[in-house]
Amino acid sequence: MNDLQSYVNVVEMGAKGDGVTDDTDAIQSAIQRVYDKGSGTVFFPFKPHGYRIAKPAPETVDGRPCKSQLYIPSERSDPLRMRNICLQGEMPVKQVYAYQMNTGGGNWAPTEFTLPINNCVLFSEWDPPENTTDPNARPWSLISVLGGSERPFGLEHLAVRNLEFRAFLNTDRMYPTGSAANFKDTSRLTVEASYFGLSRSVCSNLQQKALAANPCYCAGLIASADQSDHQVFRSVGVQGFKYGFVFGENVMADYIVVLNCEEGLVFHDASHLSHIHHLVAQHNRSIVSALREDTFGLKVSRNIYVLIDSIDFEAGTNKPDAYRMQYGVYDPENRMHARMTYHSGYPVADAPFPVCGGEHVVATKFM
Repeated sequence: MNDLQSYVNVVEMGAKGDGVTDDTDAIQSAIQRVYDKGSGTVFFPFKPHGYRIAKPAPETVDGRPCKSQLYIPSERSDPLRMRNICLQGEMPVKQVYAYQMNTGGGNWAPTEFTLPINNCVLFSEWDPPENTTDPNARPWSLISVLGGSERPFGLEHLAVRNLEFRAFLNTDRMYPTGSAANFKDTSRLTVEASYFGLSRSVCSNLQQKALAANPCYCAGLIASADQSDHQVFRSVGVQGFKYGFVFGENVMADYIVVLNCEEGLVFHDASHLSHIHHLVAQHNRSIVSALREDTFGLKVSRNIYVLIDSIDFEAGTNKPDAYRMQYGVYDPENRMHARMTYHSGYPVADAPFPVCGGEHVVATKFM
């Protein structure tokens, strides 16, 4: 074991990272060891085949709802002792994968189901049950933080750096039934140089398949719930879910990317101002939206205050058809108080940026 007592290497705990072995239990043991210490880092060395997470998610752990394959526990013997944990990979993550079906002509190569592994990847090979009827249910996910009992949050601070989480995509169905990460039960959240996507590419020319409209309630990254005062995102991407990022308040984001989502950036509540410097959005049905019903245990509020310095978007003209842009802002209940500047990267400065509702939204085209 590493001499640094707060540093646990998942390989030293038995993870293989060979893309074949089920590494679920070894990684969970590493998380548990750091949690039991009270703070520290779970470290993932780069492995060219990725860490395979194949064990089904338990419904509960220690009597608390779980529904995720990997989980960070909540307080046990000492409910007043809150933990500070980091999950960290070896190098920064590549942000953008093929997001639409290309023809293979010219300089474009056909996109297929095989995805490269060029950073620290955890990929799921378990197909979660579908939830198409209960938006407020806890979502199935690859990783989550368990909720607390004495406090609303189960973890004081979670940092995720240099990691890619790929939720399972059944290519017979062509939409995910589970989320990548559910972090709503951590009080403070920092995510850097990380990505939350799918285990297969969203399109295949050879098989003529593309990501389909998703009837299931799932998300790429669910951030801290209401009353969080610290949510920081630097170079973070999401791809391929019903909801991309699900945000509350006090969000500070330097650079975020959202691709192939029904709703890219979704706010359920932001009575305290959230500020996003730059958002890259490609092939999303709507880019920024206000949640209309309680979802994932998150309560809808009438107050959403957001400042977005710049949005660079592509509306999409190729497949997947289900994710061609319809709205720049979707706020039919006029709950958002927002200011943003947008620019169409393709077609250059030409595509419209429709706003639904948005009575208190100021959306300005970049000159």
